[in-house]
Amino acid sequence: MRLQSRFGLDGAVLAWIRSFLFDRTQCVCFGGHLSAEIALIFGVPQGSVLGPLLFRLYMAELFDIIASLGLTGHSYADDTQVYISAPVVESQQAATRLAECIEQLDRWMGQNGLKLNAKKTQLMWLGSRQQLAKLTVSQLPLATTTSSSKVDIVSTANDLGVILDSQLTMARHISSVCRAGFFQLHQLQSVRRSLMTEATRALVQAFISCRQDYCNSLLVGVADVYLRRLQSVQNAAACLVSRAHRHDHIMPVLVGLH
Repeated sequence: MRLQSRFGLDGAVLAWIRSFLFDRTQCVCFGGHLSAEIALIFGVPQGSVLGPLLFRLYMAELFDIIASLGLTGHSYADDTQVYISAPVVESQQAATRLAECIEQLDRWMGQNGLKLNAKKTQLMWLGSRQQLAKLTVSQLPLATTTSSSKVDIVSTANDLGVILDSQLTMARHISSVCRAGFFQLHQLQSVRRSLMTEATRALVQAFISCRQDYCNSLLVGVADVYLRRLQSVQNAAACLVSRAHRHDHIMPVLVGLH
């Protein structure tokens, strides 16, 4: 058992985890009727406290493969990202190492009851506009993987709800946040007359401010033109809560709303 051979769990601890995983069944309730029970021979109970931890322990060998090829990786749940740093003149060699890594990860997953999601496997180069213009690698061919024959190069990628672009300007992410913010403000504007100020403030916080606050540390150092777009959403939200006119000076309103 992997928990015993790799992580040294034994005795009562191993027996406790084994009892948690084995001899489980599941059934479906529909229309007030229960289906027949079937035995669960794979996986962990969904929503359990131990589930995510046990899954990460099961997946730990992925990082041995990544490290053996001189690459770096990290995961969040079942979302794994692999990184390599190289100058432009070595981009082809870097792409070859990435392709080899993906192929080995795919083989390991196939041998361990998992499957690489080919549709979500992407490669993005990060760098300045001048450096990116020098790149000649447009696709990442894969020789032996069973999931896909190639990996496409993308200019943007969604990383846990944050849209990263190849130059790390955060322009696409800010555009997405502003678009969602103004949409929610438009929805709230139609019912504002029926809402008390505190209720409006709570709704703005739930649907708009939380979007701007999410991972906002990534916005340190971005161009002022993008920050002004975020500020325009905040100003519009403040006007909605305070019932201020859009031509009123906004600073006293923002201070009053903290």
